[in-house]
Amino acid sequence: MAAKLQKWRNLAGRLDLMNRSGAVSTRLFLHEGPDTVEELLERHLAKKEKPIIDDDEAEFLNRRRLTSTRREALSLYRDILRATRFFTWIDSRGNLWRDVLRENARKEFEAARFETDPEVITRLLIGGSDAVSSALDKLAEKQREMIEKQRRGDQR
Repeated sequence: MAAKLQKWRNLAGRLDLMNRSGAVSTRLFLHEGPDTVEELLERHLAKKEKPIIDDDEAEFLNRRRLTSTRREALSLYRDILRATRFFTWIDSRGNLWRDVLRENARKEFEAARFETDPEVITRLLIGGSDAVSSALDKLAEKQREMIEKQRRGDQR
């Protein structure tokens, strides 16, 4: 307690010394206080300035968003190509299902190539991703069923 009291005495002595020496201080002390609450907040709170985006920066952000979307689209396309490796049987026309699926995926991507609406692009990407995962899930389920049938047939 005595240390705190001594600290305030030292501060009061320094302030008194500044007043006597004629030093002019532009520092505002809290006890001198602002006139309004707004002035208090303005003086003591850091202001968050809104970033000013010029045309170049806006274009850069748009390109980055498009680059991200392109990256996701390419990733989806590669996932489709990887997934089609497992479709090795022949359809009614004599074509490999793998080739049919790849051709259809290519047509879908070409049809949406120049789409600029971010909402539509996102919907297409999510729908494509869901379609690939559900196709792989169905394929895995059918393969499990075939394995079970073979096991039952071997046991007889």
